[in-house]
Order: sequence, then structure tokens, then C-alpha cells
Amino acid sequence: MPFLIFNPSVADAPLVVLAYHRLPKFPIKPLLFSPCFEPSSFPSSAPSCINRMSWFGKLGFVLGGRGAAPLASSAIAQGRDDDVPATGQEFAQFGAGCFWGVELAFQRVPGVTRTEVGYSQGTLHEPTYEDVCSGTTNHSEIVRVQYDPRGCSYGDLLNVFWARHDPTTVNRQGNDVGTQYRSGIYFYTAEQEKAARESMERHQKASSRKIVTEILPAKKFYKAEEYHQQYLEKGGRFGHKQSASKGCSDPIRCYG
Repeated sequence: MPFLIFNPSVADAPLVVLAYHRLPKFPIKPLLFSPCFEPSSFPSSAPSCINRMSWFGKLGFVLGGRGAAPLASSAIAQGRDDDVPATGQEFAQFGAGCFWGVELAFQRVPGVTRTEVGYSQGTLHEPTYEDVCSGTTNHSEIVRVQYDPRGCSYGDLLNVFWARHDPTTVNRQGNDVGTQYRSGIYFYTAEQEKAARESMERHQKASSRKIVTEILPAKKFYKAEEYHQQYLEKGGRFGHKQSASKGCSDPIRCYG
């Protein structure tokens, strides 16, 4: 049977080998062995091995000795967002550049009951900020909005989305450049998709430049590191707190 072999000497990523060797009376024999293969064999003096294994898990592999089944990282990351909003609430996802300022804009909307920033639409399971910024995972910086449809409509959220960024620039908002800054609306329901497409059509008619916003189903949402959450309300880069009060119209300083 195949053995998954892990090489802890690689600096940033694991090496996986499917090793076979056919011999008379011994049809399959592993050619390589690593003490990192069995979790129980981790030596206490080898923390680097354990660190590499955490990266291994992010690629979607489940280690369990013989018969361990590899899970495709991209399949996990591309799954639907199966989190559940609070009773009577609904979710919406938007990507409109750096998520700090976008989140604050949605925090101020009456009827919005919760906001979270994170990563979605990519191919790596459990990405970090550094992973996303590497440009290799295809994640977008996302704001997931929980809202009470009795207090605001999905159309209200779309209006904030369009007003907050330039939807005609590819993978860029101002000085922020990269696929993580692309413009996107990620829908949970057929009704949200219909509203998003109709809204984009109206804005396209009023724009002299082509809108490049992608409209796709909402996929698995990975909450960003805690220091990113409500970043500008907490003071941002320079320690100057910005109001998240409902209806506040103060200019948003993107970095604090």
C-alpha cells in the first residue's frame, strides 16, 4: 500500500512521496521512512517537525498511519460557507479591497448586527494572512456581514459595496495591489444573486469603464486573525479610533 512520506527538512512546505517497490513475494514495500509519518513518534526535541506537520494539515491531509486518506485542500476551501447566522438574520459576503475600511463601512449600516473579516474563494485550507498576501492561494479579503432583513435590505448593502470601492480596477484598490483585493459579491441565495447581477447592470450603464466585479456563490469563510477584526474601530495602525456608530458619515481613514 502507498505510504505518505514527509520531509521535515524543507523550509516552507512538505514533500509528499508515494513510494512503491516490487519484489518477489513482497509485492509492495516502502522505500522511504520518516519518523514524522506517525504522530506518536514525534520526538520532543524536534519542534520543527511538528511545525511542518501543521502546514501539512493545511494542505488537507489527514494523518493516521496506514490508510491515511489525503483530502484535497482546494476541495475543502472551495466548499460552501456552512456557518449559520443568528436566528432571523442573514449573511452576505463582499470583497472590495483591503477589508479594514470595508468592514467599518458595513459596521455603520443600520440593521447590520455583526461583521467579520476573513478570507474566501481560495484554494488553501485554513490560510493565514501571510498565505493570502503571497498571492498563491487566490483568496480574496472578505467582509462577512450579518444583517437583520427587517432593519436593512440586501440592496442597502449593495449600495454600500459600490460606494466603497472602484469596481473597474483589476486586482487593485488604490495602492493595494494583488488578487486578494479584487472586487467581488459572493451570494448565499438565488435572490441575492439576482439582486447583485441587476445592481451591477445598473452601475455598468452609468459607468464609462468596464466593471470587473465577480459574482460567485459564497464559499468557505476563514475568519482572519483577531487583530484584523474591527481594526479601524480599535484604532488602526496609528491608534486613532474611528466611529462604528450606526449612521456615522465620518470619512474613513483606511489605515487608521
